[in-house]
Amino acid sequence: MTYEIAAGRVLAPFFGTSLLTWTSVIATVLGGFSLGSALGGFVAERPRMVALGNVRSALVATAVLMAVSPTLLGLFHSWGARGTGGMMITVILVFFPASVFVTLPSPLLAKLAIEARPGREGSSLGIVLAAGSVGAIFGAVLAGFVTLPLIGSTATFAACAAAALLCLPFARGRPSGAVGPNTAVCISAIGFVALAGLAGAPACRYESGLSCLDVVKRGPEVMLVSDGTIQAAERLSSTAEPGELALPYTQWLWDRLDRDLGPAPSVLFVGGGGYTLPTELLASRPKARAVAVEIDPLVTQVVRDHLPRAGEAIRRTGYDAAISAESGSHRLGLVHADGRVYLNETEHRFDAAVMDAFSSGSVPAHLVTRETFERLRSIVDGPVYVNLIDRPDGPLSRGVHAILRGLYPHVEAVRGPTSARGRGNVLLAAAPAPLDALDGLPEDYTQTRVSEGRAFTDDRGSVGHR
Repeated sequence: MTYEIAAGRVLAPFFGTSLLTWTSVIATVLGGFSLGSALGGFVAERPRMVALGNVRSALVATAVLMAVSPTLLGLFHSWGARGTGGMMITVILVFFPASVFVTLPSPLLAKLAIEARPGREGSSLGIVLAAGSVGAIFGAVLAGFVTLPLIGSTATFAACAAAALLCLPFARGRPSGAVGPNTAVCISAIGFVALAGLAGAPACRYESGLSCLDVVKRGPEVMLVSDGTIQAAERLSSTAEPGELALPYTQWLWDRLDRDLGPAPSVLFVGGGGYTLPTELLASRPKARAVAVEIDPLVTQVVRDHLPRAGEAIRRTGYDAAISAESGSHRLGLVHADGRVYLNETEHRFDAAVMDAFSSGSVPAHLVTRETFERLRSIVDGPVYVNLIDRPDGPLSRGVHAILRGLYPHVEAVRGPTSARGRGNVLLAAAPAPLDALDGLPEDYTQTRVSEGRAFTDDRGSVGHR
């Protein structure tokens, strides 16, 4: 399980995070486990010393393949692996071989345990299987809560490789009887794994169990990049104008907020990102209040340190909304939690809400269901604005549009230019009262018509995007 979680995390900067990526990783790794167990059964039937030698070879191969996995991902991506097809091929080529080798020793371990306790074969096999499950649980917790947040995905792979090498002394059998990789090969593998862990390039500059972040300065702008996708951008203070935002989709959202809201609104932002919209709201309306729900505290910290305007707003007006209420100049409530959990638990009411939460290039499926927006409508008295990334008139846009049309009498949609992959921003505004027309749209943005679609529910939701 450590390997599966680390694989999903290190895959995100290249192919994003969605149900499709996790399904591909889990299916590939489990397929490798199955083949490794089958082959390991044949290995276990060989003479003891030959079998132990094969197991040692498998452990060395596992260590090398695990340590080189992040590098291979980068190579395949640089060679043009893109989209769902490229992602699936990459996952199979990078993660399947190691999954086979890491499971190959299991049948021999089970055989040795049974032979060690004649007449108690059932309990011996049960203990071996239970130990494997406990190890998987421990590995999953260790990866998700400790190694990935603290040392990153590249070092986590190296740690997995080191763990495989640490098993080598236990597969020796009699001191001089085992066959398999010689001492030079084992020492070389140890050196390679150590080099991969210490000198391997990290997947990104800032990494947690939830995010892989980079800060990029390009011309007059500084951008926050998450898993290879631009999440937010700021124009530097010397070139910024009031009400002028760097990304066109945020410009449209701000134009709508500015037109639709009064002088002292309370606005909920689900998805903190670069905090550019809450910053603009509080700067333009001294009596406005905002609550921003961001699942990853690392995102807030990186914004605070590297996005000048939003960072200053967080330092000057931010407060922890989970433990205190706004007062005086502290008007930006910060909540580090899952957006859906916050919606379910909050007792606050708002005048408007912006749904702009992403995991890589996909909106988390549980945030685009009918139940989510029903709860949102029960605590928001005014308009709701939604940012999506989808193909023109794609399934995500149709599903969310169907939800909003079922809850609000007035819904409008605009879309921006599409990328080379055929996807772009689709922006929706829904309100209980008619929405005033804007003076104009950002460059290359147009009003769009969204076809009828199936409204997503908690039971049958969106599957994510590639």
